[in-house]
Formats: sequence, C-alpha cells, structure tokens
Amino acid sequence: MSESPSDRMLRVDQAGEYGATRIYAGQLAVMGARAPHSGEIAAMAAQEAAHRERFDALMVERGSRPTALQPLWSVAGYALGAATALLGPEAAMACTAAIEEEIDRHYTRQLEELGEDDPKLASMIDAFRTDERAHRDAALAAGAERAPAYPLLSGAIRLGCRVAIRLSERI
Repeated sequence: MSESPSDRMLRVDQAGEYGATRIYAGQLAVMGARAPHSGEIAAMAAQEAAHRERFDALMVERGSRPTALQPLWSVAGYALGAATALLGPEAAMACTAAIEEEIDRHYTRQLEELGEDDPKLASMIDAFRTDERAHRDAALAAGAERAPAYPLLSGAIRLGCRVAIRLSERI
C-alpha cells in the first residue's frame, strides 16, 4: 500500500516533536531546574510534548506509522540536549534557535505542498509553526548568538536537523 504525502508529513513531524522533547530532557537533566533559561526550556518542552501528543492522536486516527528511527532520535536528541547544555545556557538556546529555524522552513514547505488537500493537518502545522517561531525568537532573545562558536554550532545543528527530516520522511 502506497503512503500519501500527508502520511509522510505526519510521520516526520511527529518524529520532530518527539526529538524536541528529548533534546529538552537532555538539557534539563544537565542544567537542572534553577539554571538560567531552565524555566523557558521546561515551558518549551511542555509545548513540544503537547504537539507530539496531537500528532500521535492523528497518526492513530489515520493508521499512519511512526518512523522506525524513533529509538535513534531518542538517544540523539537527548545527547544533543545534554551536550549543548554542557556548553552553557547560551549554547542550549543556540540549539533551540537552530532547530526552530529549520522547523519553520520545513513547516512552511509542508504548508505550501499541502495547499487545501488536508485542512486538518495543515491547521495543526500552521499552529505549531507559530509556536516554533516563538521558541526560536525566545532563544535568540535569551542569548543564543552569544554561544561559543555560534555560527559553527548553529550550522552543524541545522544540518543535522535537515538530515533527520529527510531520513524520517523515508524510514
């Protein structure tokens, strides 16, 4: 049975939201609850978890499958979160800014591709894109660009995000 474009979109978006929750879990495990920006990170993590739950529910409703790479994204997300937190609060924020920049672009492309074909999924993506943009803006306001080697760190994270998107669409 052939997958629809909406099924692939749903799979990759659910994987992304899951990965985001793992990144934030890794950051919070290293930083603790009292570190700079930990309150913002916890709030973003809760929002990402709510996004994932909505994608999970839509996947069940539609009989869509998650990515087979979810165990890898669990470990990789947590490791990325922990590693950036070890570099300091600005690096943790740089991670968020980089990922959310890529997710904004990804969701925008999806919305263009969907058009009017799947209004339920498009509505979710549009609403979540607004949240992701707010996360990016909050991370930048919190000093993401002051992270050590910000251009290199941001570029590497953005590249990793693009690779994860492509793999999750297919596997």
